[in-house]
Amino acid sequence: MMRLSLPLLAILIGCALALVTSQHKARKLYVELQREHELAKQLDVEWGQLQLEQSTWAMHGRVEKIATEKLNMRVPPSSRIQRVPATAPEVKP
Repeated sequence: MMRLSLPLLAILIGCALALVTSQHKARKLYVELQREHELAKQLDVEWGQLQLEQSTWAMHGRVEKIATEKLNMRVPPSSRIQRVPATAPEVKP
């Protein structure tokens, strides 16, 4: 009976160590997953802020003001404006 108990005890200890190791790894991965979720939230907030900043920088009035004041650009008179009709590109067979 003692011969059978020692191998079973060794198997039991091995299984217990494997269980503890896998639980530890699972907890580490869960903590890492939570960190990545927090990082994703922060990046989403930053993305929203950058989109707002981009829309502010690209506002028509701001661009027109810079073009007028800093670049000395003016709208041409209507007599100098030419319109080019849009044509569909030709499809070659």
